[in-house]
Amino acid sequence: MNFCSHCGARVALRIPSGDNVQRYVCDACGTVHYQNPKLVVGCVPEHEGKIVLCLRAIEPRRGFWTVPAGFMENGETLQQAAARESREEALIDVEIGSLLCVAHVLHAHQVHVFFRGRLRSANYGAGVESLETELVRPQDIPWSKLAFPSTEFALRRYLEDQAAGREECHFTELARSF
Repeated sequence: MNFCSHCGARVALRIPSGDNVQRYVCDACGTVHYQNPKLVVGCVPEHEGKIVLCLRAIEPRRGFWTVPAGFMENGETLQQAAARESREEALIDVEIGSLLCVAHVLHAHQVHVFFRGRLRSANYGAGVESLETELVRPQDIPWSKLAFPSTEFALRRYLEDQAAGREECHFTELARSF
């Protein structure tokens, strides 16, 4: 950040009075510009024992598989964001269920939140951010071709929970591994 979004003056990176973290501060108007983690929200959408996966058409990790997920928008709930991303990426109408897991992706300044999801119909397709989508059996998940560690974490928690007949929420902090 070079300029204040409030007044247009140059900003400086320093620790503001009363704080303990470096922030961009405008000396002209006094605005402190906080930079906080972004929320990525998605779901593991299931239909008759199969899971919808999307082959990414965009960077990062173009050509790798993921579950429908993306950045939350202002004015939406976590569940609304997960449903919207599912419509956009896989053209699916999904009922968002309980919270599945939360992954803290510190190196990317993100928090990934995944829900359980259930397709309302067997209709799916590739949205503009997907090259293709597939409804896959758990044993056919392409583990070595998953886009992100958080995708693998969510899928593994989902399958563990399914096998154990439980619906718990899982938390993790993911190191950079892609």
